[in-house]
Amino acid sequence: MRHKVISHFPNVAYNVVAIAASKGGLKAISKILSALPDDFPAAIVIVQHSSPHYPSYLAEIFSRRTALRVKQAEQGELLRPGTVYTPVPNKHLLVNLDGTVSLSDTPKVNFVRPAADKLFASVAATFQSRAIAVVLTGKDSDGALGILAIKKYGGTVIAQDEASCECFSMPKSAIDTGKVDFVFPLDAIASTLVNLVMTEKIEQFIGALRSDELLKG
Repeated sequence: MRHKVISHFPNVAYNVVAIAASKGGLKAISKILSALPDDFPAAIVIVQHSSPHYPSYLAEIFSRRTALRVKQAEQGELLRPGTVYTPVPNKHLLVNLDGTVSLSDTPKVNFVRPAADKLFASVAATFQSRAIAVVLTGKDSDGALGILAIKKYGGTVIAQDEASCECFSMPKSAIDTGKVDFVFPLDAIASTLVNLVMTEKIEQFIGALRSDELLKG
């Protein structure tokens, strides 16, 4: 099943980046998305805590800040590379084992819906070692349990550092689990994602060039 899920993704080290944020998250996520290249080959799935009583304009806001395609997640759609998916207010955002999106009305987790814990756990089960979780500025501890699932399946976890956070509670809770791989200032997260996701692609490209040179020689 896992091979079916990733078969429509390019052969890069990671297929999905799940980003979670709360207070201060709009600015933080915008900064990361604006620094990613238009050929970034992973899907990006976002949980940003917001009011459940108003429509979300995250897709419109982020689309003005990034070269990537941005859309609000829809029930049943298949995650695609190079696409940013924003949450639906008052719905948990999950990724099914077949790589499709699920919007759920199940109870709140850590008093929030959508919850990063739910997103991270579903992404971990589906993409396993090809998943990256990013915990950004925000209140409370949402995401900490979810990164345990990310690490259980061999994925990678990044947390924003205290100095660049508007609110350090979410990243601190993640870091306190002892399972975070990298703690970086906000300015360094986009370049880290590019290096992690695109390394395998670059190595294969260099390998192909070397093979061509040997054949020509």
